Amino acid sequence: MACPFHSQRHVSSAFDCPSPMDRVPASQLDELEGAVQCEVELNLQPSGLQLDTLTPQRQRDRELPGVRDALQGCNFAAGKETNELLCGTAGRTRDGRAGEPSEPNRTELLGSKRKQKLLLIHQALTSDPVAVETLRGAAVSEGGLLTDEIRRKVWPKLLSVNVYNLPPKPGRTVRQNHKDYTQVQLDVNRSTHRFPQGMRAEQRRVLQEQLIDLILHILRAHPELHYYQGYHDIAVTLLLVAGERMGSALLEKLSTHHLRDFMDPTMDSTKHILNYLMPILQQESLRLHDFMLRAEVGTIFALSWLITWYGHVLTSFPHILRLYDFFLASHPLMPVYFAAVIVLHREAEVLACDCDMPSVHQLLSQIPQNLPYERLISWALQLFQRHPHAELAKQAALQHHKSISIGSFSAFQLASTQQRPDAVLRRQRQQDSAHAETAALLPTAGHSPLVKAAVWGISATLGAAALAVTQTALEWAPEFLLQLF
Repeated sequence: MACPFHSQRHVSSAFDCPSPMDRVPASQLDELEGAVQCEVELNLQPSGLQLDTLTPQRQRDRELPGVRDALQGCNFAAGKETNELLCGTAGRTRDGRAGEPSEPNRTELLGSKRKQKLLLIHQALTSDPVAVETLRGAAVSEGGLLTDEIRRKVWPKLLSVNVYNLPPKPGRTVRQNHKDYTQVQLDVNRSTHRFPQGMRAEQRRVLQEQLIDLILHILRAHPELHYYQGYHDIAVTLLLVAGERMGSALLEKLSTHHLRDFMDPTMDSTKHILNYLMPILQQESLRLHDFMLRAEVGTIFALSWLITWYGHVLTSFPHILRLYDFFLASHPLMPVYFAAVIVLHREAEVLACDCDMPSVHQLLSQIPQNLPYERLISWALQLFQRHPHAELAKQAALQHHKSISIGSFSAFQLASTQQRPDAVLRRQRQQDSAHAETAALLPTAGHSPLVKAAVWGISATLGAAALAVTQTALEWAPEFLLQLF
């Protein structure tokens, strides 16, 4: 079964064939995991960006023995259909269940999958262009993106954000005479539960002030966007993971694409998105669907789920991050499909309660905190493929409403496949900075062609020397990292 969020091209992964990866000695996989994880942790921090230390060619030259052959054996190439195992759907039933291995085998399997995923992500990030479809597969597969360090590398690629061209930190000037300032401040001040437990009050207050500025910065930059209560739940998640500057860039891209329908001046587009829920339930369980119709419960119980990407209703931050990995890599309607599997998962509870609106609404609006998230994610992926949103729209007469989020997604997805790796973006930024410094010197040189030529010559020489030193350092960095493990 193919991953449903790609309509044309698919990328298979090291997960597709565990046997070729077995040809790589365990000791080398341990070294590889240490090197890749160390590089991920050291190379990207929110405040100071120093990303990939290897160009694609250098990376290929430095591959550990046996890894290249293993990847070739796994068909690690664009155009191959993504395997069910990468999507987390292999051997699963209608509700996403799978057979459980014994505990020792499970531990060994999880360790092997983690190493393979780290390798897969590293290969995708250093490819030119970046293998975004592979990153999407890693984000939706079991365990998601594993750590916040990896998220700070992968989330920007999923949203086509250039980490070397980030906006400046939002300033306090965005608050001046802004119509939404009071409401944003109230919502943020009430969101203390969204910050890590044990965080000092003064540290939390600093982050809350940053959150207010971040939200108002996006709203001021895009007057067509309208604030809604719950928007801050998404913003705080991005801020806690990515920091102010990267979080601002990620939120801006989400606001103009995935979240765009929620930010209209009226609720019409939001209601349109919610209206996809009942047709999915009708296709999967007619009995449940009819029961909910008789109860006249509607879909309002799922409103806060969708507009906050479940950040407002879940108490576990790791669970929230797992869902963000999933949604960032998927179609804008995927949160609706996930809402459907939550309701289907609780079908027996729903059918057992009184068939009236208050009873059913109260039951469904309170999400259990112990949901089997990986199983539900796998199930939602299956539903997305079995019931394409275009078919649901026809059946429920939803195609007459034009959704900006849905309509712009194909172009958004296509554009993301043309991204350059961070090593290339970093060099381009260095070259642009060198050219800017040279241009600043030219006015002081007057109009003499000889002086201008001398300035350009000195600039080129210094630039070449700097790149040579940088390249030498990058060539030695991988061996040093490997020696640490």
